[in-house]
Amino acid sequence: MFSKVNKLSRIFNPRNIAVIGATDRPNSVGLGILNNLNANLGNRKVFYVNPFQKQVLGQDCFSKITVIKEEVDLAIIAIPADKVLGAVRECIKKKVSGIIVISSNFGEAGEEGKVLEKQIQKALQNSEVSLIGPNCLGIINTANNLNASFAPLMPKRGNVALLSQSGAMIDSILDRATEENFGFSKIISYGNELNLGLNDFLEFLRKDKETNIIAVYLEAIKDGSRFLKIAQTLSKIKPIVVIKAGRGEAGQKAALTHTGSLSTDYQIYKAVFKQAGVIQVDSIDELLDTVKVLSFCPRCQNGLGILTNGGGLGVLAVDFCEEFGIKIPVLTQTTIQRLKQESVLRGCNLTKNPLDILGDALSSRYEAALQSLLIQPDIYGALVLQGVQIVTEPMQNARAIVRVSRHFPNKPVVCCFAGGKLTKEAIEFLEENKIPNYTDPKRAVLAFRNLIIK
Repeated sequence: MFSKVNKLSRIFNPRNIAVIGATDRPNSVGLGILNNLNANLGNRKVFYVNPFQKQVLGQDCFSKITVIKEEVDLAIIAIPADKVLGAVRECIKKKVSGIIVISSNFGEAGEEGKVLEKQIQKALQNSEVSLIGPNCLGIINTANNLNASFAPLMPKRGNVALLSQSGAMIDSILDRATEENFGFSKIISYGNELNLGLNDFLEFLRKDKETNIIAVYLEAIKDGSRFLKIAQTLSKIKPIVVIKAGRGEAGQKAALTHTGSLSTDYQIYKAVFKQAGVIQVDSIDELLDTVKVLSFCPRCQNGLGILTNGGGLGVLAVDFCEEFGIKIPVLTQTTIQRLKQESVLRGCNLTKNPLDILGDALSSRYEAALQSLLIQPDIYGALVLQGVQIVTEPMQNARAIVRVSRHFPNKPVVCCFAGGKLTKEAIEFLEENKIPNYTDPKRAVLAFRNLIIK
């Protein structure tokens, strides 16, 4: 295990890369990989390997990887499945640090593919070469601008590592993330886990300085006891957020034909996740919402102060808090007196949580009310709700919320500026200042729930 994890550092920080299956054929995987690598080449060298072409993109091709005189840290294989075993043997002979097999049609495709996988595993047994895949998208390391994948875009830099058995899931999440205003540290598509798997990547990310949060899409765990041991320790220092697919019988069969993994009883997974301290989510929306809130906010104890300029939004928030087990502390007499001393809050009902500051609230009310709520000791975070009315000042309200939040760095503030065009600029300002916004109270409450330390 130690040697595998050690090798991953070289894989994610390669000096020289060989692309086996390099091609300039339009709309091909090989060309997509080359374009991604060349877009942010830096000090790295990329060698093109293709026995059927002398040049690709104006660069000379090698007939095989062993012809390259310089050392190769990472080999990326994108050729038909029946040719991969030979390429892997050449990589072992070359003594590369790691291999990424993009190619599909292995264990997920049936018995013939499973035989190929066993042959590759046997070839790797007595070598020090590590392999990611097959049937994967590749990897991305934003810290050094490495895009060793055929993903359609390079994400912005962030503190979230995304691991997935599904490459298509990564593509979808990356596309969404560009609109959700957060980035990633590492992207790892691990496919069929022929050699390196989920547990190895979790071990690697434990020491990765760029990663503070780990998001996982999985269909099955191959070594549950090792996962539990790793996750129990890791989740205490880096939150792990998991979306589990293949919950029912039909989903399990779909997973088998997708990555060759047969997931076991879903109730077992739920129990393992709970024991390991893993945050389980039920949708891509919740995964992204949770990753964003964890990326922006500190974790906290259970106790939420709710501030709203519309009673309906407040009632919805309370309903969802009750559903998801979030405590709404009663306002103390000290807090009520503090609120009553604020002249801008006259006319509001200052005795209840949620605190309704009425539809004509300007930023001065938001600022005074939020300050008073967050001072109360058993209110560990706040949800600020805003409905857009004719007098509402979304940008000024956003500025006031940011000002107050800076005085309470250990208490998360989550917003629900419900709206669209009229709130767009204010939401962008909030999130630039690390205050997450959700346009629906349910999403906001769920996000806060996943901040709570259990």
